Amino acid sequence: MLRPCAILLLAAGVLANAGCMLGPDYQRPALTPPTRYTQQPPVTATATANVAGGGTQLLDQQRDIPGDWWTLFHSPAIDALVSQALHDNPGLDAANATLQQARDLAYAQQGTLWPSLSATLGSSRQATPQTYEYGSTTPALVYNEQNAQLNLSYTLDFWGGLRRAVEQSHAQVDYQRFQLEAAYLTLTAQVVGNAIQLASLRQQIDAQQALVGFEQQQLQTVHGQFEIGAATASDLAQQQAQLAQAQAIVVPLQTQLAQTRDQLAAYLGRAPADTAIADIDLDALNLPADLPLTLPSTLVEQRPDIRAAEAMLHAQTAALGVAIAQRFPNITLNAAYGSEAASVGQLFTPTNVLWSAAAQAVQPIFDAGQLKHKQLAQQAQVRAAAAQWRNQVVLAFQNVADTLVALQNDARNLQYVLTAKQAAERSLQLASEQYKLGGVSYLNVLSAEQTYQSTLLALIRARTARFTDTVALYQALGGGWWHRQDDVPLAMEQR
Repeated sequence: MLRPCAILLLAAGVLANAGCMLGPDYQRPALTPPTRYTQQPPVTATATANVAGGGTQLLDQQRDIPGDWWTLFHSPAIDALVSQALHDNPGLDAANATLQQARDLAYAQQGTLWPSLSATLGSSRQATPQTYEYGSTTPALVYNEQNAQLNLSYTLDFWGGLRRAVEQSHAQVDYQRFQLEAAYLTLTAQVVGNAIQLASLRQQIDAQQALVGFEQQQLQTVHGQFEIGAATASDLAQQQAQLAQAQAIVVPLQTQLAQTRDQLAAYLGRAPADTAIADIDLDALNLPADLPLTLPSTLVEQRPDIRAAEAMLHAQTAALGVAIAQRFPNITLNAAYGSEAASVGQLFTPTNVLWSAAAQAVQPIFDAGQLKHKQLAQQAQVRAAAAQWRNQVVLAFQNVADTLVALQNDARNLQYVLTAKQAAERSLQLASEQYKLGGVSYLNVLSAEQTYQSTLLALIRARTARFTDTVALYQALGGGWWHRQDDVPLAMEQR
C-alpha cells in the first residue's frame, strides 16, 4: 500500500541530489592589508613619567589578547562591575535572544530540505435532500463519514534555491553571533572606561577641593595682610574671586561624576537610585606594561564588526542564489494514503483505502519583470554588502591607528604635564613665601595659583588618558573574544 510513497521519496532523493545550486558561491573579497597601521613606523615603547600610571608600555606583535583583558588593571572593583554588566545588561540579553532566534530560524529553514508529512482525521455527519430525477425519487439520506489520511509533500531543490536559503540562514546566525561579540566587547570597554573615568573625576574633585582649602587659607592670609595694611582691598577682592572660581570648578566636576555614575548604572542594567558602585582609586590601578599589537592581516579575523559585515555579505550572496532559483521551475511531489468509510471500524479495510501520487512543476512565464528585478535588486544588495565590509575594514585600520597615536602622544603629554605641575607647584610656594615677606605683589601669587590649579587637574586627566587609551587599544584589536571562557567562540562551533 505504501509503495507509491516509497517510490516518490526515492525519486525525490535522487533528483534532489542530482540538482545544481544556482548563484555565486561565497568568497571573501580580495584584500591586500597594509604592512602597518600608521604612516610612520609605530614606536614599540611609550614614554615614561614618574607618576602612578605613567610607566612604559611595550607593544608586542606576538602577544595575544586575553578574553578577560580588563583583569590586567588589577582592580577587583572593575572586575565585579564587568561581571555584573555581563550578567544583567539588557542590551546583551537582547543580543543573546536575537542570536537564539537566528539559530532556530536556521533549523527551521533546514527543515525545508526534507519532505513534510501530515496526518488528517475527520468525522462528519451529513444529510442530503430528497431528489426527483427522470420520474424516480431519491429519498433524503442521513449518513456518517469517517476519514483518515497521510499527506506527503516534497519540493525538489533541483536548482538549489532551498539550499541557498539554508546557507543564507546560517550566515545570518554568524552575523548575529558576531553582533553579540561586538556588543560584548563594546559593553566591557564602556564599563571599564566609565569606571576609570569615575575614579578620575573623584580624584579631580578631591584635588580641587584641596585647592579650595588652600585658597581659603590664602584668603585668611590676605585678609590678615589687609588688616595690617600690607595688602590692598584689591588684593583681598582678587583672592575672594580666586576662591569662588576654585569652588565653581568643583560643581561641573560633580555633575560629570553623577552622570558618569548614572551611565555606569545603566550599563549594569539598573536604575541609578538602586545601584551602589564601589570607589575605585585611580592610583591603585595597574597600567599594563605589555600590550598586544595585532598585525593588520590578522585584524580582519579578530574584529567582530568586520566578521559581522562579512557574514552579512555571505548572507546576501546566498540570497542572490535564492532570487535566481525563483526564476526556474518549481517542482513539487505530493502523495496521499488513507481511507474513507461510514464508521471507524471500517477504516483501512481493503475496499475503503484510497491513495494518490502527483508531481507538479510551475514555471513563471509572465510576471511583469518582478522576478528579474528582484534578482537585480539582490545583486545590488550584494555589492552594497561588499562595500560595507570594505568600509568596516578601513574604519578598523583607522581605529587602531588613532589608538596607537594616542598611546604614544598621551604618554609624552603626561611627561610634559607632570613637569609643568611640579614647576607650577614650586612657583606657587615661592610666590606665596615672597608675598608674605613683601617681595612680590599679590598678582604674582594669583598667577601662580591659577597655573598650579590648571596643571594639577591636567595631570589627573593625562594619567587617566593612559588607562583609557589602553582600554581603547584592547577594544580596537577585537577584545580577545576568541579566548572567552563563558561561551564557545564561533570559530570552534560545528557548522
